[in-house]
Amino acid sequence: MTASPQNQILSLSVIIPAYNEAQRILPYVQHITAYLDQRNQPYEILVVDDGSHDETAAVVEQFQAQHQAVRLVRLPTNRGKGHAVRTGMQQAQGELRLMADADGATPIQELERLEAAIHNGADLAIGSRPLAYSDARYKVQVRWHRSWAGNLFNWFVQRLGIPGIRDTQCGFKLFHANVARDLFSVSRIDGYGFDLELLYVAQRRGYQIAEVPINWADQPGSKVLVLRDGFRMFRELLAVKRNDAKGLYERQGGH
Repeated sequence: MTASPQNQILSLSVIIPAYNEAQRILPYVQHITAYLDQRNQPYEILVVDDGSHDETAAVVEQFQAQHQAVRLVRLPTNRGKGHAVRTGMQQAQGELRLMADADGATPIQELERLEAAIHNGADLAIGSRPLAYSDARYKVQVRWHRSWAGNLFNWFVQRLGIPGIRDTQCGFKLFHANVARDLFSVSRIDGYGFDLELLYVAQRRGYQIAEVPINWADQPGSKVLVLRDGFRMFRELLAVKRNDAKGLYERQGGH
């Protein structure tokens, strides 16, 4: 296993929000560690347990006992994916910081595509399923109703305040450390709409956002309900615009 001593600069932090993921979290974390170990660069994996009621924490604790780079962050109550990701990002130490969903829908190897975009000048790079649909080099497996609903959702989102981004909700996003510190210092949305908030603020900060086509496969057991959570995210986007009007996204700490 690749060691990550505390006095060593970490090249990468992977933040995985997890809520009742005892059945899915271990295979993905094993997959990530196997891939990152062979890269021979210091890294850390922060699994943020968002108040799970199952054995998620126990599964991760057993695995981290044998893997120094893995760390469990336990939250006492379920606050939402946005809160979990924000907690992980604020505790991370890596020069680059990746958020990845616990279901493993995005193979960790897709990190290389996002890193390439960062190295080419982007401040943050986000995985995009729509950009991959028409390109034979990529494989996207998604149920038709989710694809249709996602396209409709993003059509509205682009007109309500986040133009030019075709996939705001893909749970595979890579940030420079300084960009992560800036954006998550002002983020407030705890639910699924936190992606919208981050991209909204990033655009207004003038950060360069690279949208990158990736391989992606819909996984069974999704906790996102298309209609219910879609309406919630629209409400959260309107809350973001109200927060902006109140000046709540002004730069913090002299950024």
